[in-house]
Amino acid sequence: MNKGALSDYFHGVGTKILKGTEIDPTVSNGHEFQGIDVFRAFLGTPAEKTSIPVTYVWLEDDAEPSALPLHGTWYDSRRGKSHRNAEYRLYYPAAAEEVAYRAKPGDRLFLCKPKDGPVLALFCKRQSSIERQLLWLFGLQDSENTDLQQIDLREGGGRFLDIAARHVLELINVEVVVTEDGLLEKLLNHFKEARENSFPSTVKFSHFARRMAADADPVADPDSSLLRWMDLEERLFMTLEKYFVGQRLQRGFMVQGQPDVDAFLAYSLSVHNRRKSRAGWALCNHIEALLRAHNIVFKREARTEKRNGPDFLFPGEAEYHDASFPDAQLMMLAAKTSCKDRWRQVLAEADRISPKHLLTLEPGISLAQTSEMRRSNVHLVVPQPLHESYLPQQQDQITTVAGFVELLRGTTNLYVGQITRSNHIS
Repeated sequence: MNKGALSDYFHGVGTKILKGTEIDPTVSNGHEFQGIDVFRAFLGTPAEKTSIPVTYVWLEDDAEPSALPLHGTWYDSRRGKSHRNAEYRLYYPAAAEEVAYRAKPGDRLFLCKPKDGPVLALFCKRQSSIERQLLWLFGLQDSENTDLQQIDLREGGGRFLDIAARHVLELINVEVVVTEDGLLEKLLNHFKEARENSFPSTVKFSHFARRMAADADPVADPDSSLLRWMDLEERLFMTLEKYFVGQRLQRGFMVQGQPDVDAFLAYSLSVHNRRKSRAGWALCNHIEALLRAHNIVFKREARTEKRNGPDFLFPGEAEYHDASFPDAQLMMLAAKTSCKDRWRQVLAEADRISPKHLLTLEPGISLAQTSEMRRSNVHLVVPQPLHESYLPQQQDQITTVAGFVELLRGTTNLYVGQITRSNHIS
């Protein structure tokens, strides 16, 4: 099993708060990052100015990264001044202004030294979700320090790349493929479709993942079980995908003896879209199994006033459409692997129900966004192991999966325990 850790991808990372003298042309046109001398642990101490490949990236919560693959100059700003200690800085070219000048004094810079490839200079706004997520991912502290604080991942290895960590890395265009190669034969033997280079249905695949996760106990620990199921299913999916893609690449993309670039690009896009689509289905499949394990009565993909109703309605459609049934005994749950701006879709679901609940696996959503959710009466449900990625003042307002199950029992108590064991999804 290839679990993966940050040290598989990075030698080290650091972060600092940006000063006007670094990125504000009205203050200085110096074009250099200061207070990063400690980064020579990864870039060395060359005697002369050294050009190194650097990719400058602007990150926003609800937009694709804006990246410029360029270069930078790593140099000792005190070279030739024998009475002063060395101080290394990174000079960025004028072409990087397109990214660097989007940042404001007080915004944050992450410097990352990958094991392979160019240095990453990641810029983002303070108090944004991506800032919080990267601090959590790399194990860095949130501070006002304008000098670089860094971690050498060659020493400790860093965070294991579970499903939430992989999500954050994907946001900065670092693709992580973790597989369960030892289970490939079991997958091929279990699914006839797989032997024919076709994925089984999401329901079948999720069921198989839960069977393989024998250590998960959805009754005793629903929070960890949900993460365990999702993590293992993604690994199994990547295992099968790697096998399918390898076979497809062996056949090649040729038309009349010539490489067909369009066919290759279309296939690559289909792989990407399939990953995103199946992740959403998998989350709902596992939530359904968890609810059944707790004998909760519900309707999945229910219809309310709108054509697109909530992912889960409690106790069901008949009660919801019965005007005499108390509003206070109705609940709903939306499920999204990540929120971004899509959480607002929940507001249009199930007019009779307030508050609305939204379960997500996204770590470290910004305080501004969670506050807006609360003002809109949308309550977040997040698995307990991910609560540490949120600020203390947010954690008091986020419900665990176990807490949501108990809330269901208290609100719809007359409709709990009426499902027989034969209806369970194992």
